[in-house]
Formats: sequence, structure tokens, C-alpha cells
Amino acid sequence: MKDTLSQDISAVEAKYEAQKIAFGPITFQCAMTIRNTGILKAVADSRKEGISADDISKKTGISKYGVKVLLDMAASMKVVREENEHFWLLKTGYFLLNDRMTEVNMDFVQDVCYEGSYYLEEAIREVKPAGLKVLGEWENIYKGLAELPEQVRKSWFAFDHFYSDNAFPTLLEMVFKNPPRKLYDVGGNTGRWARLCVQHYPNVEVTILDLPGQLRDAKKQAEEAGLSERIHGHQIDLLDDNQPFPKGADVFWISQCLDCFSEEEILGILKRAAAAMTADTRLYILETYWDRQRFEGAEYSLNATSLYFTVMANGNSRMYHSRDMIKQVHAAGLIIDEDTDDIGLGHTLFRCRLA
Repeated sequence: MKDTLSQDISAVEAKYEAQKIAFGPITFQCAMTIRNTGILKAVADSRKEGISADDISKKTGISKYGVKVLLDMAASMKVVREENEHFWLLKTGYFLLNDRMTEVNMDFVQDVCYEGSYYLEEAIREVKPAGLKVLGEWENIYKGLAELPEQVRKSWFAFDHFYSDNAFPTLLEMVFKNPPRKLYDVGGNTGRWARLCVQHYPNVEVTILDLPGQLRDAKKQAEEAGLSERIHGHQIDLLDDNQPFPKGADVFWISQCLDCFSEEEILGILKRAAAAMTADTRLYILETYWDRQRFEGAEYSLNATSLYFTVMANGNSRMYHSRDMIKQVHAAGLIIDEDTDDIGLGHTLFRCRLA
């Protein structure tokens, strides 16, 4: 076996990485502040000429002191470059300012995760979402989703929808290649997928299986879109194994939902789905697995998102390795007859049937 230390970075580099971790919460707030105050945009707008702290102060209304202390840190973060008392934008700064994925992730961390993350150790030790108390007194974030503060709710849904929206056009073509008449959307939340389905195919009816608060939102949005005749709700607590799934579906659809549950809970959900299936029923599972990502940044983001589930969402779920999900599929009496990677921004779709 090779000495793993010999494959590591140098001691000097490692110590630098350790300092970045040590000051990580502060540097994150620095990045948020230069983005939200317009300081970073002022640097970007200067293009090749660069811009002084005095001129940034005039443009943004932030004191020269504030501009300099923030941008000095930003220079150490390799977000901007400083030379001769002028600042220029670097590539990382460009993505902080212009990349929608980065914007969504930062807003999600700031509004949903940041304050509660202080309680991560407590969450790990007690296997409960110890940080959720900063937002409200719920058993898990899903039971409070309809009641979250507006900015928190906005950032939560932006995060959730950004990743799914990029995959949905491809997924509609895949699912409706053999069009189902009845599709049951398990954990369908506000009905975004349901609305897309009935708009895509005129003969499908979609039933959303979810909690009362989510079904209220889904009903309201379906009515506003003029689609309520073919979108229905079925109230269910996915954590209650005594609540069976309704029968009669051609397709069960479970999108970005099973990562919200522990492996034991996933098995319970899949067993109930299997009990409601026939030999002709297909069950689709859409997830982002950290082991199936093409880019290191995607793997990093997914493993970080796992910690959100730990401290804020429910205390016992995560972004899974694909092998862990496959084990639960098989344990539920199902087999995967189609396995498709690289959909949208790194999604994988399992199509399952009874074994």
C-alpha cells in the first residue's frame, strides 16, 4: 500500500488550506457582502482599467475603509487582484458575480443554513436537525416549509428548483416516451413537475402525494395556471409506514425526494410504492449522487449539501452514494431496468419495476 502522505500536498500548502478552513465562515460573509453591496460589480465594471477604493466608495456609498478591508480579503481569496491601489476582477470573482449556480448556492447557505450550522456537532451527536430551531420549532424542515420566513423560503425553493429545472426537459421526453395516463408524484411539493407533465402531455392526470401544507401550495399554483382539473392531491406522511400508497398509477415519480430520508426510511417508502405497483407499473427515482459527478466542484457541493440535511433538514439523511440507493431499491423488491447519468446538472435517473 502506498504511503498516503506521499500523495498529499506540501506542508506549506496544507497549512494554507487549514487557514482557509479556519476563517471560512468569515470569508464567506466577505464574499456575500462584496456581492450584495455592489463592490464586486464596481470592480467588474472597471474592466481592464481597474478601479480605486475611492472610486468604489463613491459608486457604492460604502466607506473607503469598508471597501479596502473587504477587497484586501477578497484579494487573499483570489476573487480580485490588487496592484498600485487599484482592483481588478479575477475568474473566481466573475463566477461569484455572474454564475447562477454560485448565486443560488450562496443564497441557500446564507438564508437557510448559515445560522443553524453552528449546531452541527449537536446534530451529529443527537441525530436530529439541531440547527432548525433558528427558523422554527418543527420536527423537520418539510413540516415547516410552508411557514418558513419569506426570504428563507425563497432561497430554499430557488436552490431546489435550479437543479431540477435543468433536468426536467430531458426527463419529460424520457418519461413520456411511453406516455402514462396516471402519474403519482411522491413528495411532489408545490407541484412544479406535475404542472410540467400536464402541459407536456394532454392525457395524463397527476396525483401529488405530500403533506397538507405542500398540497395547499400545489393546489393554489395549479389553479392559477388553469391546470387544476388534471392535478390532484393525496395527503400522506411519507415517514408513516402505516399509510399505504394509493394504487392505480402507471408511473410513480420520486424526484429529489429520497435524499430527504434515512436509508431505513427510504426502504419504507420504496416498499410502500412496490406494494401499490403491478408488473406494468414503473417507478422513477431522480437523484444527484456524489459518486457520479463529472466535476470535482459538483461532488464538493453535494457533500456540503449533506451537512444541510444533517443540521437543518432532518438530522438523518444526505446526498447518497449511488450504491447505497441501489441497495434499498433491491431490498424493496424492485430492480433497475434503466440507469441514466448526466441528466441536467448531474442527475441520475433509475427506472424501476417489480423484481
